[in-house]
Amino acid sequence: MTEDIDDKSKRRFLIAATTVVGGVGAGFASVPFVLSMRPSAKTQAAGAPVEVDISKIEDGQKLTIEWRGKPVWIVKRTAKNLDDLPSLRNKLSDPDSAVEQQPSYAKNSARSIKPEYLVVIGICTHLGCSPSYVKEDDPHDFGNEWKGGFFCPCHGSLFDLAGRVYQGVPAPTNLVVPPHAYLSNTRIVVGVDSQEGVAS
Repeated sequence: MTEDIDDKSKRRFLIAATTVVGGVGAGFASVPFVLSMRPSAKTQAAGAPVEVDISKIEDGQKLTIEWRGKPVWIVKRTAKNLDDLPSLRNKLSDPDSAVEQQPSYAKNSARSIKPEYLVVIGICTHLGCSPSYVKEDDPHDFGNEWKGGFFCPCHGSLFDLAGRVYQGVPAPTNLVVPPHAYLSNTRIVVGVDSQEGVAS
């Protein structure tokens, strides 16, 4: 009788131990399977939102990231850059961003959520070339009134530091502002529409 009780206790212990070991093993075995379901880096670049640390961008500096296979520029504008924007109105084709090339939260004079940061897709709206970033004090042939911006060397289109296109150039519209949001004061996510601007 005692042997039967001992056998039952041993059996319960072995069943419990086997179940626990099997459960832990199944958990470990499922980790690679679950991780394999995450989108690859290529898939993320193809369309998934991209999170960017902007804490190290200095005034006047441009950071380039890739989103959906396109270059996205994040430019930290100086106070002078922002002060210069209104003075360019008469030189621009669409100074008030009437053409829908930006989300509603970027339809302002700086075309941005936070004025110091410009976020635009770095592709000319003429034939899809990639313009160059030319600061005001960089060597250029754009005249004494150049306040900095973007120049497309393929066909000569010019854009200001809000991505607005100049008059009389081949590009028909302003540079595109992609959907983006601030996760904090130092992190942006490109590919997600902002509802409130800056996260608290």
